[in-house]
Amino acid sequence: MNVLIHAPWQVNEWFETLAREQMEKLITFYDRIEGADIYLKNDEHDPENGKIVEIRLAVPKNDLFASAQADEIEKALNLATSKIRRQLIKRKELLNKH
Repeated sequence: MNVLIHAPWQVNEWFETLAREQMEKLITFYDRIEGADIYLKNDEHDPENGKIVEIRLAVPKNDLFASAQADEIEKALNLATSKIRRQLIKRKELLNKH
């Protein structure tokens, strides 16, 4: 799977590996994932929970999108990944019904 990370700062190798591993694990829930774009942002208006992660997952027909905000970028990544995982499970259930 092609995973692209977009950030206004230099992303360290540890976080990049963590993000790629989490995206690769999503294949166990839905095997037709084509790629993922991960957008990292800082919320200047909320310094307490100022780290934002947005994930766009490329799947056939409609892309999936999830966003999360937390005090640390790793927490935001975990929250956004959980949201995407739930969407993938729902999508797979809908496809299996037809």
